[in-house]
Amino acid sequence: MKRFYKEAAAGEAAEGAGRFAVLLDGRPVKTPAKRALAVDSRPLAEAIAAEWQAQGEELDPQSMPLMALTCSALDLIPQRREQEIGELAAYGETELLCYRSEKPGELAERQAAAWQPLLDWAERHLDAPLLVVETITHSPQPPQSLAALRRAIEAQGDLELAALSLAVRSSGSLVIGLALSRGALTPEEAFDAAEVDASYQIELWGEDSEAEKRRAGVRRDLEAAERMFRLLRG
Repeated sequence: MKRFYKEAAAGEAAEGAGRFAVLLDGRPVKTPAKRALAVDSRPLAEAIAAEWQAQGEELDPQSMPLMALTCSALDLIPQRREQEIGELAAYGETELLCYRSEKPGELAERQAAAWQPLLDWAERHLDAPLLVVETITHSPQPPQSLAALRRAIEAQGDLELAALSLAVRSSGSLVIGLALSRGALTPEEAFDAAEVDASYQIELWGEDSEAEKRRAGVRRDLEAAERMFRLLRG
């Protein structure tokens, strides 16, 4: 689609004080479901407007991750909030950080160094101690810990939940997503933790184009999710 506007800016939404819209030549942006794109966070509205303003003659939706996340939050989360919470909570039952390699020893050491501090963080800050195993076979986690993780998900607003969903699904880890949401990890730290196994394999065997593309997508998603969290906190 060609660019059809000259200026993008954030402004007060028409439906009430304290809400901020993205305006293209003074006209409010709509979501794909034709809802008004209005949020409670001025910094977020300004960041989305900056994405629109940075577009060239042709619009590139992939260069507007905050716009995409916000539309998902406004159009999809209200209708499927409970389903989304349940799907994210299920990641805790098979939490990536809990399944360690026994061999080779170097990989096990890297996993422990990257993952154990995050599990310690989850125990301290989420009241969710999780069991570590050296197997690929599913091992049940304490019910009270799973309940605590679910409460942490339920505490997210719709915008935060959309960002959390992106982070968890991209990293494969609920703990990484929750740590990112609370500012306990940078996007680079989250990427490194999520990609411990893949990075080790690349060191041994090299990286093909498909793996490179996948990893670039994970990095992009984590950066977008973290920026959304940060803007909402600000």
